[in-house]
Amino acid sequence: MKLYFAETMNSYKTCAVARYVDLDVKFHRLDLKKGEQRTPEFLAINPNGKAPALVDGDRTIWESNAIMCHLAIRAGSDLWPQGDNQVEVVRWFSWAADHFCRFAGQLYFEHIIRAEFGMGDPDPEAVEEALGYVRRYGAILDNHLESRAYLLGDTLTIADFAVATVLPYAEGANIPLSEFPAVEQWHDRLMELPAWQSPFRG
Repeated sequence: MKLYFAETMNSYKTCAVARYVDLDVKFHRLDLKKGEQRTPEFLAINPNGKAPALVDGDRTIWESNAIMCHLAIRAGSDLWPQGDNQVEVVRWFSWAADHFCRFAGQLYFEHIIRAEFGMGDPDPEAVEEALGYVRRYGAILDNHLESRAYLLGDTLTIADFAVATVLPYAEGANIPLSEFPAVEQWHDRLMELPAWQSPFRG
């Protein structure tokens, strides 16, 4: 298997899962500043021209959540649970994409990506809007995690990787993580995992 990644929030979770389940995966870093994601060779793998993307034999998979699912299933890992808990994983995938990570990701874009790619200063209106939603959805997440070690209870799943993917960037993105103590403690637990600490290591 070959996992194409860039050092960005969506690649963070896929690389972390690949390392956590310890599959034989070759990691290939794409240099976004050089436009490697737009080469004909990479567009043949992911026509969206975005990282991450996975090649597993004759199969290519793009979209970070799908890649996480594939890796966990291929490894036979409990990160992809059985039974009704699969529905719970999909629920948290959707919630992250439509709510929490959507707006936390906007803060990540405004404060980190703009500076990294020379796109000018953050847009104050976009920052204000995103921060309001992060506080709203962060409170929901915090309430959910007050009585749980992980999103689905006592067991780590790929849902945790999906929802937390922006949190390693919280300081640089000005995400007010300290306002949500249960979320902060949950992410501290994830940071105890070497795969989550250093998903992009060589």
